[in-house]
Amino acid sequence: MEHPPESWLAEAASAAQQQGAGNLLRVVLIVMVVGCVLTAWFLLRGYKRDD
Repeated sequence: MEHPPESWLAEAASAAQQQGAGNLLRVVLIVMVVGCVLTAWFLLRGYKRDD
């Protein structure tokens, strides 16, 4: 049983909408990495000694 190309496009579009939190997960991961870098910079600059 062969599907016409139109049904393939419809199935692909509906599957793309059901993907869920892909973009949200990317944003959360990027914010977490940037936050870790800023936290490390803030903590490590306190250990710098100006002799």
